[in-house]
Amino acid sequence: MTRLDYLIDYLLKEDPQYSEMEIPSDLQGKRDLFRALRNVRMPKPVSEEFLRLQDEELQAQLLEKGIVELSACRDAKFCVSTETKLLVWQGDITRLRVDAIVNAANSQMLGCFYPLHRCIDNAIHSAAGVQLREECHQLMLQQGHEEPTGQAKITKAYNLPCKHVIHTVGPIIPNGIPTEAQKEHLASCYRSIMACANENGLESVAFCCISTGEFRFPNQLAAEIALKTVSDYLKGNPNCSVKHIFFNVFKDKDLLIYKQLMQ
Repeated sequence: MTRLDYLIDYLLKEDPQYSEMEIPSDLQGKRDLFRALRNVRMPKPVSEEFLRLQDEELQAQLLEKGIVELSACRDAKFCVSTETKLLVWQGDITRLRVDAIVNAANSQMLGCFYPLHRCIDNAIHSAAGVQLREECHQLMLQQGHEEPTGQAKITKAYNLPCKHVIHTVGPIIPNGIPTEAQKEHLASCYRSIMACANENGLESVAFCCISTGEFRFPNQLAAEIALKTVSDYLKGNPNCSVKHIFFNVFKDKDLLIYKQLMQ
């Protein structure tokens, strides 16, 4: 039995409803099924053997994607000072070796449960492994209520190349037209993340485009709020530990927006 076969078999046996599921014969099909089964899995303990093999598999997938080092994307487009740089970088945030990447979470803080969903919450939890959902679950049990919009929580990163993940819940804009309160909620996300990074002595942080996409915050306005809030935080906290800030974009339109704003 191969590593992936073992991992898939383990997850299928956890839940009787999947007992008759057909297992693909090709590598990508097996990897997709392995990810999908972890996406829908509720947080609970696993065996040490499962963790060992899962970590081996996710590290192998990471090496195939390639790790992006801090030095490889340190071409500053906009500088607040000679010590702190704000940069835009396009690509897969799960490849960045920085102190922390930002996850756009939902209020349950357990990751995305939709199999193979293309949201950043799903991508980060899938690349990190089942340990991340379990750690978030423990944080939420201690808290005793859903995560409010605009705050931030830090966790380990497990199989991601970064050291930490900072989770935040951004505002949801059903009609795509944010209110003043929702604009402030988004700004609060960025302030809370910066404060969390500073409190933990982090030097490099990669932000995703919080609340855009599925949450329908307008991309241009979201970028304007992100840049202003982070810049204002740095000006108001001259001893902030964070020296390199990446605004990670995936879509070409977001790249263009940030480039124009950072000229």
